[in-house]
Formats: sequence, structure tokens, C-alpha cells
Amino acid sequence: MRLDDYLDIEANERAERRRLAEEKSYAIVDHLQRFEDRFDEVVQGDALYGGVSPSIFVGRANYPRVSTGILSPVGHDEDAAAFETSAEWYHEGVSISDVFQRRTSLLNSNQSAAVEGVHDAWDGFLGVQREVAIADRPVTVEIGLDGRPDVDLDPGRDDIATPTGPRARAQSAELGENPHVPSPVEKTLEDDDWNAQGAMTYLYRRGFDVYDINTILSAGALGQAHNRRLVPTRWSITAVDDTLGQYLRGRIRDAPAVDRVEVYRNEFLGNAFWVVLAPGAWEFELVEMKAPGSVWNPDPDSGVWLAADREGREGRTGYVEETAGAYHASRLGVLEHLESRGRQAKVLVLRHVSDDYWGPCGVWQVRESVRNAFDEEGGRAETLGGAVRSVAPYLPVSLQQLRRKSTMVSGLQATLADFGADG
Repeated sequence: MRLDDYLDIEANERAERRRLAEEKSYAIVDHLQRFEDRFDEVVQGDALYGGVSPSIFVGRANYPRVSTGILSPVGHDEDAAAFETSAEWYHEGVSISDVFQRRTSLLNSNQSAAVEGVHDAWDGFLGVQREVAIADRPVTVEIGLDGRPDVDLDPGRDDIATPTGPRARAQSAELGENPHVPSPVEKTLEDDDWNAQGAMTYLYRRGFDVYDINTILSAGALGQAHNRRLVPTRWSITAVDDTLGQYLRGRIRDAPAVDRVEVYRNEFLGNAFWVVLAPGAWEFELVEMKAPGSVWNPDPDSGVWLAADREGREGRTGYVEETAGAYHASRLGVLEHLESRGRQAKVLVLRHVSDDYWGPCGVWQVRESVRNAFDEEGGRAETLGGAVRSVAPYLPVSLQQLRRKSTMVSGLQATLADFGADG
């Protein structure tokens, strides 16, 4: 499909989606106000909570001694799996309010624990948490709470900015059933000499998605025995995306390049992604444009905030400074597509965070948006420069602003038309 035709179709579809989209939804406030009644029904006077847990959470404050918790959806045992972040959220078409409601419905029953020395920790609270993490389905648990949780359900700006449920200090935890652990996970647990990177790629090759792997890594259940430790959830997400991205980059290192310039677009939860593939050796750059009034650029008078990070054929050697977890999540989505085709490419990803993105949902939406951008036929362009010039009018910054921020765009041959008004 010619790029001009593709852009026309996309513009019409975006206009229709915007017409049908709901106004920014703050229904989460009503949800928080209703939560206390359901919490009273579930947490009884003896402070013993019984429920079904689909996942865990490991905090990062006070590292190397952290808060480690079992997450349980209060009053939703029958559909507990729906409360665990996964690729299904994208296919389900969740809204920002849906994400907030699910996350604020999760009771985090937690204890403090040292991150090290967890290799043989299969007893007590930490042992139950690890059993929940390695199981392939939600697990019934009985948690003794250390007194009644103090649930503050007077919603304010912090509740909107950080979607988390109530926290409760746990005194004890017991399994209500024998968790089902997949055999590949058992294999990685039993091999004390397998490093974490190798175990991650093994599970990935066996069909485990990143969501499963980062939970297992977070629980300290991957790696060589003396190196196994609890990994804060936020860190484990990025570690898995980065490790699997490096693995896939190695898989396409000697593959032929794509033979034409291809442009793909996807939009989800107020984020629009343009993915441009061009012939050449592997190169990747993510440029983020965050609109004023969006969650990470809340000042309506601040102007569009730009950030960019990149890598060449050999990958990165330093920390991703500006785009953080979104970099590794978007790179993984692109590499999965290229590896499935047996190709490599020069890749430019442009992310426009609009003011419709009023609450933080996590980098999973970046990963799934890029993964699914390739589901439909994209547009074609003659050159990378031509593709960027065609896309530029749909971005919230001028081509000159983009050129100043993006290493890849700044290296393109300019035309006289590129030096118009600098919006």
C-alpha cells in the first residue's frame, strides 16, 4: 500500500475513534469510594483473609531490604486472573479507568524481607509468595493480617496519579491448594548453575511471555543458586525486556535487511506509535513526544516534552537515560516482529503521548501497542527521509524539532521544504 493511501486511511480511522471515545474517565474516584464496603465483606474481624492470588509485588524502597507482597483481588476471586497485567489487557481493549480499577482492587499483603538468601526460601510468607509467582494460574491463599488494614479511601490526587490498592502487614500465609508449576519452570529452578539470562531466554523459547518471566525473576526463582535474589517488580520488567531484546537482536544479526521502507501505526490508551522500518543493519531509536496535560507532562503551558534514546548494531553499553522502560518494551515489540520474518532493519519508533493519557498504566501498554502495530498492512515509502517527512504532519512537533532531537532523523538528507515554519 502506498504511504499516502495508508496515511489517509489512518487519519479517517483516528477521527472516528476519537469521536467514539469517552471523555477522560474519572470513574476510578467512584470506584475507590465504593471499595470499602467490599473490603469489609472480605476482611473479617479476625483479620484472616482468604482469597485467590494471581500475582506478587516486590517494592524497591529501602533496597536491599524491601517490601514483598502477595496481591489478591478483593471480592473478585472467581476472575482473579483478569487482575494480573498481561497481553490480554490489550486484546480486551481496557480503558485507563479499567486499569486503575483492577489495580486498586488488589490487596497487597506484605512483609519486609532481605533480597538475598532466598534460594531455598520455600517456607513461611516468602515461600508462599514464591509459590504464587511460579504457578501458571491463580492460587488460593490464607493470609493472617497483623491487625486490620487502615484503608484510606478518601480519593485525592495521589490516588489518581498512582493506581495501587490497599496495603496490609501480613503476619502469616498458607497455601489453600497445591500450585501447578509448569515443567520448564521446574527445570530452571532445579538447575542451580543456570544463569538468569539463560533461564529467561529458555522460558521465552518455550512459549512463556514476558509477564510470566518477570514475575518469576522478581520472586528470586531464576539464576545461579548463590545469585538468586528478590528483584523489585519495576526492575524485573525492564530486565526481562532488555535480556530478551538482546537475545532477539542476536538472532537477526546476520539476517538480510528488509528490502523497502515500511511504516506502521497503532494507537492505544492515548498513546500513538509510528514504527518505521528501513533497509540497513540493525539500528534502533525511540523518540517520545509528551503533550502538555498528559500524565508525564502535566503543565498545560509547558509545551511538548521530547526524549530520545538509541542504539547501533552492537546495542547499548550504558543506561537508557531519557525513555527508560519504554525503550526496552518498544524495542522488544519490534525485534519480535523482525525475528518472525527473519529480517533486520533500521528502526525509528515515534511515540506521541497525548493529553488523553491522563493516568499512568505502565510500560506494558507500550510493549503491546508496538507488538500489535504489525497486525495490519503498513504503508510503503521510497526512502526513510520520505517516510519521516510524510509522518511529520501527524506529530505534535515540527520536523525541525524532531531533527534536533533524533539522531536518526538528523542524519537524513534535508530538502528545502524541511526548513519551513518551526512550530
